[in-house]
Amino acid sequence: MNYIEKIPHSKVLDLKKEVPVEEDQVSSMTLVQRDDLGMSVFALDEGQSIGGHSSKGDAMVNILSGKAEITIDEDKYLVSAGESIVLPANIRHALHAVEAFQMLLVVVKPQ
Repeated sequence: MNYIEKIPHSKVLDLKKEVPVEEDQVSSMTLVQRDDLGMSVFALDEGQSIGGHSSKGDAMVNILSGKAEITIDEDKYLVSAGESIVLPANIRHALHAVEAFQMLLVVVKPQ
């Protein structure tokens, strides 16, 4: 049984190739979706956004390529390829593509 779906196991891979940036689009692929854990890969073209929302769990954003402006509550952070930031549970947050970017999102929720 595989717990991480949609990507090959026991193979070195580049997550950026799994969900490429598409013109004027927000694209995603869910790898794991459980009550207490979610893992997804996202790609946002320059200028695209994921609007303000909150989550019942802590969300760790790992930027794989490009640059995102991430708003947590009222604070804005510029996060670039190779960097990560944790979005605290139950706090409103949003993401905006300053330049096209790809990310691995891991959300850990209470059991």
